[in-house]
Amino acid sequence: MDLDPELAALRPPGPFFALRTVPCGDPAGLPALARAYAPDGPGDPLTARVDIVARRLRTPEPRVAASLAQQGLAARLWSVALGCAVLYGRLPDLRPSLLRWDVEASAPDDLWLTEVRRGPGDAAGTAAALADTVLLGHLEPLGKTLRDHYGVAAGLLWGNAGSALAGAARELERWSRAQGRTGTAARTRALTGELFGHPLLRDTGTRTGTAFRRRSCCLYYRVPGGGVCGDCCFPRPPAAPPAPTAVPDKGDPPAG
Repeated sequence: MDLDPELAALRPPGPFFALRTVPCGDPAGLPALARAYAPDGPGDPLTARVDIVARRLRTPEPRVAASLAQQGLAARLWSVALGCAVLYGRLPDLRPSLLRWDVEASAPDDLWLTEVRRGPGDAAGTAAALADTVLLGHLEPLGKTLRDHYGVAAGLLWGNAGSALAGAARELERWSRAQGRTGTAARTRALTGELFGHPLLRDTGTRTGTAFRRRSCCLYYRVPGGGVCGDCCFPRPPAAPPAPTAVPDKGDPPAG
């Protein structure tokens, strides 16, 4: 199937798969994801998104907000790319410079593609093309920025990527089977299996059918009122470490 200007085939599986394109509106003024991956000072979109997530979840820990912001974006990117690979048999050009990000919007209204065109190079719907597009083109530079700015561990971020891929694949396969599209479901499972063989995802968790158990934690349990996710490595929320109590030296001035 040829790519259409509105990527309409992505809508039926659910809103997380749909991608806004220019015929659906005007993304003028929204920053490109490329800027989020290379922040250039105050007001950059990644910092803004992390601050918004922290405020909405009422978490005082920037590292927690950064992890959850990354996982949400990873889920959108995987859903769009995997959906295109399965339903169109090819990928559009999803480079960070072409994707606009509405940092104040919640999914699925957060991403816009400014131009629908066939992806560069090998744009077929293969696992290799998906890995190049999502893992290397988006999640690797995003992860580096989050590690540098927020100190989020690399293993945690790749665990988020694996969890997001597993969730997108599970939903796409569920929809395909409900529609009687057994070939689409099989294609989804095959591509997902190949992707989890990639060195960046291979050690993120274990898969049994469509279920996934990760080897890391996204830190959601540290959100006020949060708990553990269904694929978490922890069976129950771990006890939070006690806050350190500073013991001032006799020569130190009093805090205030």
